[in-house]
Order: sequence, then C-alpha cells, then structure tokens
Amino acid sequence: MFKLRKSPYTTNDLLTSRLYDQATFYPAFLNDLKQCTTELIIESPFITSKRMASLLPTLTRLSKRGVHIIINTRRPSEHDANYELQATETVVVLQQLGCTVLYTVGHHRKLAIIDRAITWEGSLNILSHNDSCEIMRRIQSASLSQQLVGFIKLEKYVAR
Repeated sequence: MFKLRKSPYTTNDLLTSRLYDQATFYPAFLNDLKQCTTELIIESPFITSKRMASLLPTLTRLSKRGVHIIINTRRPSEHDANYELQATETVVVLQQLGCTVLYTVGHHRKLAIIDRAITWEGSLNILSHNDSCEIMRRIQSASLSQQLVGFIKLEKYVAR
C-alpha cells in the first residue's frame, strides 16, 4: 500500500550536528561567517540596532568580498514603534551594503544557511537576540542546506 522511498539525505548529517545556546552560538556563527565565500541567507523575524551593531562589521566584510547576502524578516510595520524604527533603519543599512532584504508576513523562522553547506536553525533570533535562553543547531550538510532553501522557497531569490 505505502511505498517507502530511500531518502537522499543520510542520518549521519543530523547525527553529527551540534547544539549551541545563547552564550556559545555567536562565537561559532561568526567563525562560520569568516569562512563564507559565496552566499549567506539569514531568516530572523526581528532586527535590533544593538545586535546589528555587533554583526554589521562581519556582514560588511562579506559584502566587500562579494558574498551574496539575503535577509528574510518581517516588515518593520509588523513591529511596535520602537522595533519598527530599529528595523527600518537597519534595513536601509543592509540594502546600502548590497544585501537583498525580503519580507515575509507573519515571519517567525530563525535560521541561517552558509554557502549552502552549513545550516543553523533553532529558536534564537539571529539579528536581534539580547538576553533570552535559546537553542541553535549547526548542521554541516550540503544536501540538507539545499533541501532547506527549497523548503523555505527562497530559490528564486538566491539563484545567481
């Protein structure tokens, strides 16, 4: 009745993943960004000036190296007045860097895909985290990263 198909993804991809919390995530993430050569996708529903101040130097270096940076977030108007202003100002800076900024209504995903080889996913808002207790999983797998790009339907925006 049901036909089982062999998955193109190996269980080893998930078995070799690593977990990070709010204290260990950013050092590891920034280390991955230093190695980024072609493409960075970040999905984060919130953007704050404080967090972006710490990330902008790295994003600027990536942009200058020709890395295609895609940010998917909520429209600033979906936030309260304080967050709306911070998001609006930061989006302008990101666009001036040459980043592609996309808006998704009701957005709540938190993930990053680096060079279609490394995926970070979990509960931490990458572009706004401040002091909450969070979890992020790092998976090094080109096949799973590509699967995620297709799943979140960003292929048409990231194809170069």
